[in-house]
Amino acid sequence: MSTSASAPAAPGSRPVVIFDFDGTLVDTGSAVMQTVARVLAAHGFTPQQMGDLCRFIGPPLLDCFRDTCGFTQKEAEAVTAEYRAVFDELGPADYPVFPGMAELADELRAQSRRIAIATSRKEDRAREMAHELGLDQFEVIFGLNEPIRHTKADSIRDVLSALKASPADAVLIGDTVHDIRGAHEVGLPCITVAFGATDASALIAAGADAVCHDVAALRTEFGLRGDTAA
Repeated sequence: MSTSASAPAAPGSRPVVIFDFDGTLVDTGSAVMQTVARVLAAHGFTPQQMGDLCRFIGPPLLDCFRDTCGFTQKEAEAVTAEYRAVFDELGPADYPVFPGMAELADELRAQSRRIAIATSRKEDRAREMAHELGLDQFEVIFGLNEPIRHTKADSIRDVLSALKASPADAVLIGDTVHDIRGAHEVGLPCITVAFGATDASALIAAGADAVCHDVAALRTEFGLRGDTAA
């Protein structure tokens, strides 16, 4: 895919659209917070000590356990493994696709845009969940995969490489400050959604290229009708 020397295309008109997974495509918020609460309770945390569990939605879990819960690196690795074992007991009914998002992906693909997923979730689990939910329209799905990928930016870079695209060709749809930082690190704009766990003001402060409060607004960013009607 070639690019010209002219100014980059507007974010919503770019030919490659990369979706974040948790909180953007899939409503994992409740499942993530319930699982974190169960794991931290097993380690003696009270609800007051746990604080706002929304912060666990989106960023790498190991970082959250280490940096916000006071675990050492080794302890955080063990707690993250416990979390994944508990989360794996859940099924698709616990993490539904946000209404309208699969349709958006389908319409973008019908426009001959290339669509992919870049996530901070462990890659093999993200692939399993996407398949369970019928999200099979994405060309590639990349997530954390030690020692190959450690960060959201790594996932985005590998998506671009797999699609033979440059940052000027692509835009990320995300829902957290973490997504904005990862996209901007690679040189992509980030259109954010505020129907997940993140407050819109935090997204604006982090430099989001657009903030959409519902799927209709997101569709408008991509030049689509504001609803999913035929």
